[in-house]
Amino acid sequence: MKKVKILSVILAAILMLSSCATIVCGKVTTCQKTKPVQGKPSREIRVGALIADVCLGVVWVAVDFGTGAIYKPCK
Repeated sequence: MKKVKILSVILAAILMLSSCATIVCGKVTTCQKTKPVQGKPSREIRVGALIADVCLGVVWVAVDFGTGAIYKPCK
């Protein structure tokens, strides 16, 4: 029974640390991770992933912004 509890906690942690843009949108590029220099246009946000994150909870929004997965890849 203890193993089931431990596995469920690990699974819950994995689900909490991965979010819509992180899972669905694929690999995060260097361009998405780094902030643009001053004077350059800001990065565009994936609106669909943002809406899905907000519907699921605030934790997922923070994960996506922290990993940079919420931003559209550069052209």
